[in-house]
Amino acid sequence: MLAIGIALWGLHMGFTQGLFAALIADAAPPQLRGTAFGIFNLAGGAAMLLASVIAGLLWDHFGPAFTFLAGAAFSVAALIGLHRISIETAARIGRS
Repeated sequence: MLAIGIALWGLHMGFTQGLFAALIADAAPPQLRGTAFGIFNLAGGAAMLLASVIAGLLWDHFGPAFTFLAGAAFSVAALIGLHRISIETAARIGRS
């Protein structure tokens, strides 16, 4: 199971990191691409640090099961948010 989890994580990283790099390179002006990549990685690192601190606090105070349930709840909340954004974007595109 551990090997399958690692393989899935690797696939996820392989699929997303190249896409993120392409999006940043396309969106940033040529003279600010290095800064754009730096800010992107800073934001990702800060989010990872915050998530790790929250997970550690949940683990210490409520145990491992609650920590994983909270992770699942955060994932569902993110999916709901993405769904709302996609509906709003589709509505805006349809009006144009």
